[in-house]
Amino acid sequence: MITELFSFLLVLVRVSCFIALAPLPGVRSMLDPVRALLAVSLTLALSPFWPNLAGVPSPSSFLAYVATDASFGLLCGLWVLTLAEGFTMAAQVFSLQAGYAYASTIDPSSDADSGVLAVIAQLAAGLFFFTTGLHRWVVAALARSPEVWPPGQMPVTLSIEATVVRFGNVFFEVAVRLALPVVALLLMADLTLALLGRLNAQMQLISMAFPVKMLATLLILAATASFWPGVYEFSARQLDGWLPLPAVTAGIR
Repeated sequence: MITELFSFLLVLVRVSCFIALAPLPGVRSMLDPVRALLAVSLTLALSPFWPNLAGVPSPSSFLAYVATDASFGLLCGLWVLTLAEGFTMAAQVFSLQAGYAYASTIDPSSDADSGVLAVIAQLAAGLFFFTTGLHRWVVAALARSPEVWPPGQMPVTLSIEATVVRFGNVFFEVAVRLALPVVALLLMADLTLALLGRLNAQMQLISMAFPVKMLATLLILAATASFWPGVYEFSARQLDGWLPLPAVTAGIR
């Protein structure tokens, strides 16, 4: 009975660290008791997969178990956070070029004043977390993780430097993939207006540049929005193939 309690606490640490870091829609705006209830409910749902402890661990061993389990939960949360922040960075890049930096709204996750396109991209990333099946990957990873990441045992292949580099690469790759088409179109619009202004100096094109770039941004976003889930899924698979976690990508479409 006591060993089951320690197993429950270890799985709770993993789930709580993931929920605390992952930018899930509506989770960060929940009250603390509701978030705690969500973590406990998910932990109880994973009860068939709790780790089997040989005996009651000592205080030092239990602290080591908590450290490794927290690392696992934070890695899963960082994975989802990296994908969401890549979408947000891409929106901030082309919103500045298109003139949408002046349009702001309230970020529902933090109640802060943020750019309207950045908030849309963040909400879209949260939606893709469920539509691409990534939530099933996370639940399966939390369930099967004791097989490959037992309590108190850090995988020898895990490197902090490699983790930072890998997550950073995926972060910038997502941002570039999403922002490059919009930035390229805006550059073509600037060159076109500059050429027309050079050919006919009497044309007042400066006042037209602002609405043209805003309209062009909306058009290219509408044309490329169908590719966003593919970019999200492709980047998620890149990190899934690298992390020392069980391969459960079959749950992702």
